[in-house]
Order: sequence, then structure tokens, then C-alpha cells
Amino acid sequence: MQLGPLDHVNIRTANLKNMVAWYQDILGMTLGKRPPFRFPGAWLYTGEQAAVHLIGVDKPAAGEDPKLEHFAFSAAGLTSFVQVLEDKGVDYRLDRVPEFGILQVNIFDPDGNHIHVDFIGPETEEQIV
Repeated sequence: MQLGPLDHVNIRTANLKNMVAWYQDILGMTLGKRPPFRFPGAWLYTGEQAAVHLIGVDKPAAGEDPKLEHFAFSAAGLTSFVQVLEDKGVDYRLDRVPEFGILQVNIFDPDGNHIHVDFIGPETEEQIV
């Protein structure tokens, strides 16, 4: 067997409506087709890929130290993305990955899930970290 790219991440949330809106407004994902499961949820797409699956639950997940520390997306359009974050008042932190030429924009969704959006290439060179 040889694995391919990560297909999706599945997140349980007691905040389904706000989470859907955040992934659309902040990350530019689109709400798309989802099988008719017997529980609430939403699938959010990047292009043709349903990359984030949200599952609606009654109570927030308990736990102080998450087993999944973060998930990440590759992207282009650093300047416009940072402008969206600033316009929407979303806190973010920039970090460079040593020797890989990647600039990470670290953010947290409304439920506190850590996400970083990775940019590479000339558009990252003007950013001071």
C-alpha cells in the first residue's frame, strides 16, 4: 500500500452554525454536498475536495491536551489572506519553517482548533517574522 494525500479532517462541534460560517468567511471554503447521515453536520470544500467534515454534537468535547495538535492547508495569496484576518479581527501568528521556505499563518477556529495555512515562494519574502 502507498498512502496518498490526507483526504479530510473530521471535527466534532457543539457550535456548528458558527463553525461553518468561520470556515467560509475566514478560509474561503464552500459548503457542499454531504451524505444524508442521521446526525447534523456539514462538509466544507476546498475546490472539489471536502476537506473539513463537521459533526454537530450536543456538548463540546472535553479535554485539556488535544491529541491532534493542528492541521494545515497549503495556499497562495498571503497578502489577501492576512488582510481578511485583520479585517475580521482574527488573531494570527506568523512562523517560518527553517530550511523549507514555508511561512505559516497560525490561527484558531471558534472551537479552538489550531490550523496553519502554509505559503511558499516569493510572496513570503516581504513578511517579517
